[in-house]
Amino acid sequence: MVTEVPDRAVLPATSRWRAMAGWKKASLALVLLFAVLCAGLAVLGFGLKHRYESRVQREDILGQGAGPRDERRWDSGPLNLLLLGSDSRDGEPDQALYPGERSDTIMLVHINAKREAATVVSIPRDSYVDVPASGQSWPGGPNKINAAFAFGGAALTAETVARLAGVPLDGVLVANFAAVRKLVDAVDGVNVCLPYTVKSSDTGVTWPAGCHDLDGKAADDLMRQRHGVPGGDFGRIHDQQLVVRALAERVSTTGLLTKPARLDRVLTTAAESLIVDRDLDLGDLAFALRRLRPEAVQFVTVPFSDANLQTPAGSAVRLDEARAPELFAALREDRMAQWLVANPQTPPAN
Repeated sequence: MVTEVPDRAVLPATSRWRAMAGWKKASLALVLLFAVLCAGLAVLGFGLKHRYESRVQREDILGQGAGPRDERRWDSGPLNLLLLGSDSRDGEPDQALYPGERSDTIMLVHINAKREAATVVSIPRDSYVDVPASGQSWPGGPNKINAAFAFGGAALTAETVARLAGVPLDGVLVANFAAVRKLVDAVDGVNVCLPYTVKSSDTGVTWPAGCHDLDGKAADDLMRQRHGVPGGDFGRIHDQQLVVRALAERVSTTGLLTKPARLDRVLTTAAESLIVDRDLDLGDLAFALRRLRPEAVQFVTVPFSDANLQTPAGSAVRLDEARAPELFAALREDRMAQWLVANPQTPPAN
């Protein structure tokens, strides 16, 4: 049993590392992977539950609409987690997602029934979909999917995604992209290889096609770009995925898992900026991920047919009426391995 430690305290390196079971160590790289996907803040799978869970903010996100927790899915079935992220800048009044703000990163993470592979499905934030009604703030109807957060917070976003994909949600995590800078710096930077040239509209920095060593500030800058990257918002999604992979590689090659004091700083940064659904048990999720390795995580974007759809809500993205339902069906039926073979992913085009 792991002994709970006082707030802000750090266990001696040897005792904390020995306290972790092997499967908890194996889960850690994926935890950091999720951390960057959700703005660097998903500490959910780490084995020292008592130390970090007290730092995580809890909210009733899934609520009654999700129904009771499905124990059969947690025991032996596939799992679906929703990761929501904001690209709010440091210094802005909100340090998480609040009513009135839109979610700029929406990712559905599917973990297969064998718990040996995961697929991270990015949903373009401007996808024009049906957003359910939310009290007096929104009567319901078609709108951009990221508007769901402005109308009803994470709860309405979760309901919108669940209806769109037709899958049950087993947990929701909400975070802010601002923390990615601290996480990347905590591992002494990452090496990101770009298949195209990206120019920052914020700082004027240009990253030619090729590999680049990035500190936290540069990685944060890269992942925010929409206008100076091929594919616009789809290019930004791809760049976020590249940084995720780079961080996973950095963790595995620098031996961060064997440096508990340094690792503690990374996970503390993540935990203190994370909002998790009230009913998501972090220990159960860690156990479910015990066989999953970073190299078994695949990234896809929901297929679309029109990236400049004109709507009453402004220019939006029309999801492909044939291929998007096929992807969602593969999620429901736990057939993502076959779908990925039939639908190889390529970098965004200009």
